[in-house]
Amino acid sequence: MKLAVISSSKTVENETEIVTQFFEEGLQTFHLRKHRYSAAEMKLFIKKIPIHYHDRIIIHSHHSLARKFKLKGVHLTKSHKKKQLKTWLTLKFIKFTNPELEVTTSFNNLGQLFDKHSAYEYSYVFLSPVFDSLSSKFQSGFTEYSLSAALKKTKYKVVARGGVDITAIEKSHKIGFEGLAFYSSIWKKPNPNLEFSKVIEMFKELNIEVE
Repeated sequence: MKLAVISSSKTVENETEIVTQFFEEGLQTFHLRKHRYSAAEMKLFIKKIPIHYHDRIIIHSHHSLARKFKLKGVHLTKSHKKKQLKTWLTLKFIKFTNPELEVTTSFNNLGQLFDKHSAYEYSYVFLSPVFDSLSSKFQSGFTEYSLSAALKKTKYKVVARGGVDITAIEKSHKIGFEGLAFYSSIWKKPNPNLEFSKVIEMFKELNIEVE
């Protein structure tokens, strides 16, 4: 089951060291989501991560850096998908030297899981908010039945996002998700590394292999 961690949108003290420890503990996919970062700031962040972990990073902006650093993939936002030609050319340019590049995106309703006119092939997609928010009163609009039914029929590999914490692992697995993306349950805590360790331990306890 895929285990992804999405970066904090804000700057976190010693963040690259924290993320490096995530990788050392077994994290295979880190979504670098810093929309306010310039290309130079994003480049500096990546450079602080040991080079042998660069192929585990999926970048949400300044996509051309995926080619420079041979990153795992790129994530397409609504803005990217609106600029189809520019995005298509960028992806083609990156894939010229990195044909295994993963491309991901985010959906927020079940109807999008059955879109037959998508201009892109996705390695997997985020669906959110699957669970009630951990940091606000925002609630999920999905039922377990509707999620399970949709996941059986869609062509996409779907990763649960939104309200995901350690208690969501077993439930997500039973519903049929391909994976989970952790955010607030990691970064809103005083010790992100401790929280990530708990996640890894829960995967082991449930005998679910981390991808």
